[in-house]
Amino acid sequence: MHIHIISVGKLKERYLAEGIAEYTKRLSSYAKVGIIEVPDEKAPEHLSEQEAEQIKQKEGERILAKIPDDAYVIALAIEGKMKSSEQFAESLDKLATYGKSKIAFIIGGSLGLSKQVMERADEALSFSKMTFPHQLMRLILLEQIYRAFRISRGEPYHK
Repeated sequence: MHIHIISVGKLKERYLAEGIAEYTKRLSSYAKVGIIEVPDEKAPEHLSEQEAEQIKQKEGERILAKIPDDAYVIALAIEGKMKSSEQFAESLDKLATYGKSKIAFIIGGSLGLSKQVMERADEALSFSKMTFPHQLMRLILLEQIYRAFRISRGEPYHK
């Protein structure tokens, strides 16, 4: 399985980079994982709705350019469907079973994802009704993907 994580913005915090490197290493025995960063748009503190949409549009174009044509796309979005870790593991397992070996997870910037990215997504997934920093979301996502592989293979992983 090939997993692409396409995320807006650069990862600056060392502690997050270390956690991401650890889970990427752990995942290497289950899947090929690639993390693609696309530049974020600089935004003033107070934006009009139109300015926010323009920023999401520009970031969205960069995201769309990085999605492999044959990838199954899962957009991380607050309005997405929430799943338990077991349900998430089952979903990934089903994708692999039905020949969807390329999966692209999309993490938007601070304003979220553009309409075009959401339309390209095959599925929208939510981890919570809460908002998380997009850099932290990479680490949470990688941990849950790792947990999903462990669950699917019946391997122990602390609860």
